[in-house]
Amino acid sequence: MKMFSTVWCGYCQRLKAQLGREGIAFEEVDIEADPQAAAFVESANGGNQTVPTILFDDGTTLTNPSIGQVKEKLGL
Repeated sequence: MKMFSTVWCGYCQRLKAQLGREGIAFEEVDIEADPQAAAFVESANGGNQTVPTILFDDGTTLTNPSIGQVKEKLGL
């Protein structure tokens, strides 16, 4: 699972902490440092660079999800 974020995003920081507490592994991608990642986030969010955007291994995404939504999607 990948989490697209920015360094200044408070929602991203909160979700990262929650994922860590739950022991859920993820790869973080800073969209400000990676233009291709920014373009992906825009494509997933109607042209907006909304973070956090989570990309799951099955190709689906969730934008600004709660930890409960992530756990449900992962079947945890």
